[in-house]
Amino acid sequence: MNIKIRLIVMNFLQYAIWGAWLISLGAYLGGGLKFTGVQIGSFFATMGIASLFMPGVMGVIADRWIPAQKLLGISHLIAGFFLFLAAPQTEYAPLYTYVLLSVMFYMPTIALSNSVAYTSLTSCGLETVKSFPPIRVWGTVGFIVSMIAVDLIRIDGFQLSKTSYQLYFSAILSLVLGIYAFTLPNCPVNKESENRSLIDKLGLRAFALFKHRQMAVFFLFSMCLGIALQITNAFANDYLTNYFGNIPKFSGTFGVEHANILISLSQMSETLCILLIPFFLKRYGIKTVMLISMFAWVLRFGLLGAGDPGGGVWMLILSMLIYGVAFDFFNISGSLYVEKVTRPAIRSSAQGVFMIMTNGFGAFIGSYAAGKVVDLVGWPNSWYVFAGYSLLVAFLFMVFFQYKHESETGRQGDLATGKEDGDGVILN
Repeated sequence: MNIKIRLIVMNFLQYAIWGAWLISLGAYLGGGLKFTGVQIGSFFATMGIASLFMPGVMGVIADRWIPAQKLLGISHLIAGFFLFLAAPQTEYAPLYTYVLLSVMFYMPTIALSNSVAYTSLTSCGLETVKSFPPIRVWGTVGFIVSMIAVDLIRIDGFQLSKTSYQLYFSAILSLVLGIYAFTLPNCPVNKESENRSLIDKLGLRAFALFKHRQMAVFFLFSMCLGIALQITNAFANDYLTNYFGNIPKFSGTFGVEHANILISLSQMSETLCILLIPFFLKRYGIKTVMLISMFAWVLRFGLLGAGDPGGGVWMLILSMLIYGVAFDFFNISGSLYVEKVTRPAIRSSAQGVFMIMTNGFGAFIGSYAAGKVVDLVGWPNSWYVFAGYSLLVAFLFMVFFQYKHESETGRQGDLATGKEDGDGVILN
């Protein structure tokens, strides 16, 4: 089979596993199990906990001992096993424990699947920059297809998205990919990496970037935006399904009955907004692009609060479409910025720091903080609190992130002039 097709299947399954529960789990926890906002948030905080150290640990193992494609398979088999154990649980402690263990093994597979793709493409003489994006986009397609599937498939008259069956569905996909991964091309371990220190292997050397004010400010605000990212993942479906579902005039509306499909517009928008990033970065620079993202989050949250599945459904749809700008202009552009202002020797580690700040600390803090707000403030006013938070972050970023974009000269701002310091930042 063509290597690109094999990698497309891998990416499709990789993100279909996530899409089966990431958006819909909150509705099941809040509606079916009657968990509190903080309890719901804690399940999404597991991704933050796992992102702090598991990708680095698994990276060391893949570099030195177990080929990446085999470790990818082992990790998915273990993650799927814990999801099977999680699905029948109805009490908070055992359910949380099994989900945490599953996520611990799932989160590293995102990087491992990328590593398998890069290695396989390179070994076939293909250029990764050109070949990988069309393959990776099928991961987003898999995420969307999985979201829609758990919304439409019913067992015993109940949608998978509103029951624990979503976890069984995800577990089955995980086991399928776990087995399939062993058929992928071999990724040899890197013997030269044995001479590197553990600090370098885990990417901790890149934390020296915090000594530079501009990079420290950038990473700090990346964490603040990472906080915003987990809010809708955790609570949008719960809000549409359970809050509006208990209001008679909205009961039975499309937004209540098929919240996952409505929210899937966010991921569809995400795939299209990626195409806008090169133009905006070149024309306006990273500061303006990230400010656009922050104001998009304000609109995202504000429209969720103002809209409803009835006459106000247009506001919900607009909120979903805005998500593409809110997510991509921060996540993708931020990654490209880190790529531009760090030297090659620590570039991968610097990307790891960016991920730790957003998907690690940001996700952990955001999930718990959002849950607390929901418990204290309730719906729909919580969305306005989140919108106000995003507006405050945008104002502070505008003041404290000192950056001058010079599109005429082709420079990427006041860091990128070609000279490097000892910590890996490109300075003027």
